Amino acid sequence: MTETNTLLTSSLATIAACTTSAALEEARVALLGKKGAVTEALKTLGGMDAEQRKTFGAEINRIKQEITDALDAKKSALAAAELNARLSSETIDVTLPARPAAQGKIHPVTQVIEEITAIFADLGFSVAVGPDIEDDQHNFSALNIPESHPARQMHDTFYLQGNGDGKTLLRTHTSPVQIRTMSGGKPPFRVLAPGSTYRCDSDITHTPMFHQIEGFVIDKGIHMGHLKGTISEFLKAFFELDEVPVRFRPSFFPFTEPSAEVDIGCSRSRDELKIGAGSDWLEVMGCGMVHPNVLKNCNLDPNEWQGFAFGMGVERLAMLKYGIPDLRTFFESDARWLQHYGFDPLNIPSLVGGL
Repeated sequence: MTETNTLLTSSLATIAACTTSAALEEARVALLGKKGAVTEALKTLGGMDAEQRKTFGAEINRIKQEITDALDAKKSALAAAELNARLSSETIDVTLPARPAAQGKIHPVTQVIEEITAIFADLGFSVAVGPDIEDDQHNFSALNIPESHPARQMHDTFYLQGNGDGKTLLRTHTSPVQIRTMSGGKPPFRVLAPGSTYRCDSDITHTPMFHQIEGFVIDKGIHMGHLKGTISEFLKAFFELDEVPVRFRPSFFPFTEPSAEVDIGCSRSRDELKIGAGSDWLEVMGCGMVHPNVLKNCNLDPNEWQGFAFGMGVERLAMLKYGIPDLRTFFESDARWLQHYGFDPLNIPSLVGGL
């Protein structure tokens, strides 16, 4: 067995001496290839008697297996060494910021929703969501919207087919979340409901899909003063101004009574709109005290519980705050537009760090 031991020793030494994957492959061919040393040793079995063939064959197979294992181990070691060398030569400093051109941006809609949510979270509001596909009851009837209301007409609302009654639709506002929340829980409520909404309208100031945020408070002893104070504090925080002139102008919504449009003071010129100063007014949102019929539809006694609600368009507030001139550009998926109007993804809005 001296010859086989010599073959194994020399083979293992050859493998150990390999420093590259190419050298290791040459060693494998020299040892286990068609003309390799182990293969040549196996060819000598034909000239041996049965007993010698049995003994020598078993020994050669053992050597072949040890060589194969050594080749595999060396291959893994070389691969690991090559990877470590590559990692050392291609080190990336992960503490460095990404290049501006390569850094992703937060869409203004997402940014403004986060800003509004941060403000109302500080005022004690929680966030609730609901389905984009709604039924007539939650979207209209429970909100005291009569059958004859224009919003129920086909030219205003996206109705869906397939359920047999023609009453399934894409929600026209996030107010159904108010109904679902009040019907499924117990007051008091202080809830903010952001989400997508859909209406049949498309021009420079309207799109078929847009984003809305509704907020509502239901508790005992709630009155219009609470609504005015909440809206005023929100607008000052959102526009990051010490004072914002606010005007509540009487209006009408089926789900609130009394109802009001909220205007803020501003100054206008040909090229500039400045919030918080001047003699002009700009409408920014709608609000009102929750209608008693809405409370009754949610199994709440209007003699015991009162509340207020408000709603605002996210894109409209984003346009006002960040000077975006055209609503349609929000949905054109233009990477150049997003690079210009987008926000740093690591700059999370907060009242402490700034919106």
